Amino acid sequence: MADSDLFDFGVEQLKDSRPLAARMRPRTLDEVLGQDHILGPGRLLRRAIEADRIGSMILWGPPGSGKTTLAEVIANITRAEFVRLNAVTAGVADVREVVARALDNLKLYGKRTILFLDEIHRFNRAQQDALLPHVENGVVVLIGATTQNPFFEVNAPLVSRSRVFELKPLRKEHILSLTRSALEDAERGLGNMQVRLDDDAADHLAEYANGDARSALNALEVATLSTPPGPDGVVHITLGVAEESIQRRALRYDAAGDMHYDVVSAFIKSMRGSDPDAALHYLARMIQSGEDPRFIARRLMIHASEDVGMADPRALLVAAAALTAVEKVGMPEARIILAHATIYIATAPKSNAVVTAIGRAIADVENKTIGHVPVHLRTAGIGYKYPHDYPGNWVEQQYMPDELLGVKYYEPVARPGSDGEESE
Repeated sequence: MADSDLFDFGVEQLKDSRPLAARMRPRTLDEVLGQDHILGPGRLLRRAIEADRIGSMILWGPPGSGKTTLAEVIANITRAEFVRLNAVTAGVADVREVVARALDNLKLYGKRTILFLDEIHRFNRAQQDALLPHVENGVVVLIGATTQNPFFEVNAPLVSRSRVFELKPLRKEHILSLTRSALEDAERGLGNMQVRLDDDAADHLAEYANGDARSALNALEVATLSTPPGPDGVVHITLGVAEESIQRRALRYDAAGDMHYDVVSAFIKSMRGSDPDAALHYLARMIQSGEDPRFIARRLMIHASEDVGMADPRALLVAAAALTAVEKVGMPEARIILAHATIYIATAPKSNAVVTAIGRAIADVENKTIGHVPVHLRTAGIGYKYPHDYPGNWVEQQYMPDELLGVKYYEPVARPGSDGEESE
């Protein structure tokens, strides 16, 4: 078969040339899956949409959870003018043009304007500031969509004038329902074609889409259009075909976004909780998502001091050696080095005495009267006793300023099975 024929099977039977995921977008609120916490019967957002009385909002959720879909449903329902912009390609001039049209709509026709701004986090601060007064005075109703936490990535004044609705990733049963609908729908889906999707293939698509409806439907379309029909005219999608179509799990991970920080947080907390298996899981997610291995190694170094500390001072040496080795070796072998350090630190005894001690010391420097350096410790050293001149290399003398005499910062942590204190 020629390469040009690879996706030709059944194409002539499709009435719409758009990708399957676009064709199968829900058209009504009842078709939207997985968001009952905000769109279920009686919920505030559903009531506002059905009454065509929505206010400015920000839709926040992972890819494929339905942010744009929900905006499309609102566009179908509302009597307001609905304008779409994407923050990647739009600028201040585009915003001003929308605002000018919105003002005309209000003055001439008493009609509202809804601005759907996809990827609103891509707007810089100046662009967001240009939009703010028009949202504030009601000239435009803003619907922003973002995969990033809007409380960090969107101007606080803009967030304060909008309601934030968080969309959840779809569950496996939602993805299975969508794929079945796509196979049965003759108008928008693949219903005009004879397709048999094996149960294990459907499960694989749903599992490895990882909550992303778009990923599952794209894979289903590739599998259907690239598989030649059998002698009976049926396109048979087996597990093997499904595996080739989706290839790998669609990891929800953005090196500059929320999922990045969530996974890193889980990685650190798993090591702190002495669970090497969970720590390796999150390490694998970072590695497979293309995270910079040097970033991971630096986090290991911080954790080695913050959560292991004096309970096992060698942990910091292992982490520091890992960073050096990662820089010299590179990927993919660096994954072994990172795993080595991760397992060592996760299974090491834990103590936060170091981070607690420096925190207390800094707090005193910032908030207390700290006095002067004792005279015998100053550069001239008048009256200073050199410890090495005394038995055991120790001699009693004052080191703290007078104002802080008796203050203790470092308090060794007792550990089970030890003599009562961490080693020093």
